[in-house]
Amino acid sequence: MKSSTFAKAFKLLTLSVLFLGLSLSSAYAETKKDFKVAWSIYVGWMPWDVIESQKIMDKWAKKYGINVEIVQINDYIESINQFSSGEFDGCVMANTDALGIPAAGGVDSTALIIGDFSNGNDVVISKEAKSLKELKGTNINLVELSISHYLLARGLEKNGMTERDITVVNTSDADMVSAYTTPQVSTVVTWKPQVSEIMAMPKANNLFNSSDIPGEIIDLMVVNTQTLKENPALGKALVGAWYEMMETMTSDTKEAKEAKTIMAKASGTDLPGFEDQLKTTHMYYKPADAVKFNNSDEIVKTMEFVAKFSFDHGLYGEGASDYGFVGIEFPNGKVIGNKDNIKLRFDDTYMKMASEGQL
Repeated sequence: MKSSTFAKAFKLLTLSVLFLGLSLSSAYAETKKDFKVAWSIYVGWMPWDVIESQKIMDKWAKKYGINVEIVQINDYIESINQFSSGEFDGCVMANTDALGIPAAGGVDSTALIIGDFSNGNDVVISKEAKSLKELKGTNINLVELSISHYLLARGLEKNGMTERDITVVNTSDADMVSAYTTPQVSTVVTWKPQVSEIMAMPKANNLFNSSDIPGEIIDLMVVNTQTLKENPALGKALVGAWYEMMETMTSDTKEAKEAKTIMAKASGTDLPGFEDQLKTTHMYYKPADAVKFNNSDEIVKTMEFVAKFSFDHGLYGEGASDYGFVGIEFPNGKVIGNKDNIKLRFDDTYMKMASEGQL
């Protein structure tokens, strides 16, 4: 009898401790107030600079009782590495890199905002060659395993070639323009604004660009899935601030001109130059359009291409048997790859809230 009573008491105590632990855990998750997100120079991500400098982020963060710091990182790949290691709660990146770096590395990541897709911003540029087929046997400078590498792989594939026909030379995006000015470098693959600088040089031929594979190079704000789950206020604040800026940019106002002028200056150009970059960027200014794309068959097909690229280039590691090793989840319930190893999620929850005026 005493033994039974003790057992019951112990069980109640254990349950109480467990409940207390869960409560404290939940309380800790809910009381996280300070967040950091990273961005780097690219036309589709320049709005984050203005969102930070003009205190738009502060306004939305305050609305949801949190603090969000938006930090510029000069080296794009380094910013993603820092996100993957937990130094940032969110980071801008292309879909190829979201899968190939954090997701492939085991970091469960969520595409919170689909900002745009590159429609000519990413380009294969050569001093002498007039077509991709003329690049056979040559060196090509690019950021290895990045969106540029993916663009090149797709271009070669469309021209009946493979990477065995060329040699990739890994080059930082920050060094790409200066590298192109040297006699040792004949061909590069890069993105705007570097593209604009290089294409203005005397010898620069546009051989293949992202408009040849529309909708495949997608630019995102990616956040840590667990952080978002525990702190939905972060998702609401980031999405709210983003679409406020999108609304400003599409308005015929003095504020729109001022905002884009700030973006232009920060990316090393003037307003006409920045407007020119926007022409080759398919921006999803309205959240409803981003939600529609996020639920399309097109994005599923694209991510299957990306998954195959990631697997073929060893980004999944030695334990991966095929391109389905990492699971990719979409809002419509579709999953590419391993449902037990989902590490990249295209979630339309917060963009849908924005489109329905619920933020």
